[in-house]
Amino acid sequence: MARPAPDTTRPTAVAVLDEAVCALAPDAGANRLVARIGAGQAPRSVFATFALEQHQVIAADRLSFRHLARRADGDPPVADFFDLLARGETLALERLAGLADACALTARDLAGYQPRPGCQAYPSYAARLALGAQPADVAIALTANFAAWGGYCAVVEAAMRDHYGFPEAARGFFGLFAEPAPDVEEQARAAVQHGLDTGQARPATAHRYGRLLQAYELMFWNSVDG
Repeated sequence: MARPAPDTTRPTAVAVLDEAVCALAPDAGANRLVARIGAGQAPRSVFATFALEQHQVIAADRLSFRHLARRADGDPPVADFFDLLARGETLALERLAGLADACALTARDLAGYQPRPGCQAYPSYAARLALGAQPADVAIALTANFAAWGGYCAVVEAAMRDHYGFPEAARGFFGLFAEPAPDVEEQARAAVQHGLDTGQARPATAHRYGRLLQAYELMFWNSVDG
């Protein structure tokens, strides 16, 4: 008996994620600060501000990812993706300590810092998504954002070495995100495929979330510079 032909009209996670990354990619030159850092033209003080702001962002995003993992408890591939992201934020916080040390920031500096609204819009929106958005859609939106974020981190890490003379420990945070993350990519594909198979994922809705995440990402960088 002949096997039925595969359903080629059904979207796959790979296709959905590739489309999101391409469709939601920020315009070239939109990130003014990264361009200035890449050229060695930004003041060294932006790195201290970045560390102070990211200390707040990481703590907030880790809570959001943990909440998304709990909300997706009945959908293991999706829950596993967000659990992996939450654990990654813990590692990121450890790496950020190297930058804070290089910028001579103390524990008191971190605790007493008053964050800039423009820098905290991203984690605030991520928390909103964690509360009410379909987790599989959030996975799509985040994957597009991570592609842009990784590119920014690669430029900054290289510039810190070539233009600013930061030691390896200070560059570790950016190096973490500049490198490929096959585990995250694999888990994202599994999460999104599960969302597609169960009818939970809605790529058009995910793109709406992703556009805002990308806009808030740019707002973060440009607010560090402002």
